[in-house]
Amino acid sequence: MIIVAATQNRNKIKEIRAITEPFGFKILPRDEAGIPHFEIVEDGTTFEENSLKKAMEIHKVCGLPTIADDSGIMADALDGAPGVHSARFAGAEGNDDNNNEKLLQLLSGVPMEKRTGKFVSVITLIFSPDDVIVARGECRGHILYSTAGENGFGYDPLFAPDGYDKSFGQLPKEVKNSISHRAMALKALQEQLTERG
Repeated sequence: MIIVAATQNRNKIKEIRAITEPFGFKILPRDEAGIPHFEIVEDGTTFEENSLKKAMEIHKVCGLPTIADDSGIMADALDGAPGVHSARFAGAEGNDDNNNEKLLQLLSGVPMEKRTGKFVSVITLIFSPDDVIVARGECRGHILYSTAGENGFGYDPLFAPDGYDKSFGQLPKEVKNSISHRAMALKALQEQLTERG
């Protein structure tokens, strides 16, 4: 099944491809699907709203099944921030290093036992405007005192999932892709697709 990815984030596309390959999905980036570049304003207050909007906007253009992911990190000590603002937490340019630095500054002085949080991913798969599947995945863990590891992207070097003493930036991608928030969301998506037959 060919599915167009609403995201233009190459790292997300790689992860989605790696996790969905066993399901028989062929993930096609927007540019390869011939969709002209345009920005989608992510003005929703939830991951679900943003994920649905991104999928719907791209589906309107191409008419093909479209998959969209909206994801972010939520720090318990910051009442769930940065949340839906994760990608542009430190400004509109969406720079990973700056976002990580801002999160570290806001958590300065917070002891490890209170640096709990979670990664959240909401994936929307649209076959038609009347045929939409939404799946949510979460991965709980701790936010470290400093970045660690060169793997992954975004907040991965700051986040150690529960049960591991290494960050997503240090864990092999095979491990991350089996336990991450995105993996959980895609697993939930697969379960819904299986139920549909």
